[in-house]
Amino acid sequence: MSIHRYAARTDSNHAEIVNALRSGGARVYNIRVPADLLVGHAGKTAVVEVKSLGTSYGRKGLNENQSKFEAEWTGGLFATLTDAEGARRLLKVMEA
Repeated sequence: MSIHRYAARTDSNHAEIVNALRSGGARVYNIRVPADLLVGHAGKTAVVEVKSLGTSYGRKGLNENQSKFEAEWTGGLFATLTDAEGARRLLKVMEA
């Protein structure tokens, strides 16, 4: 029996967001838990959850575990991204 209860899925916009972050000079790591990405840029770190607004699951926003993590996270930025434009805005915030 596998310790994984389900196959991890990525949102349809995941690659687009990762590419936008990397194109902007960020280091990006797929971590999946507690959120999708760990992003380092301009000496700062952000934890990123990717949501696809094209799915009902994505439109619901953060799930219970993600919401709890966001509320308790004290280590830097936490962002929910839905597109490449949001990724570029995050990089500008990290540069400030």
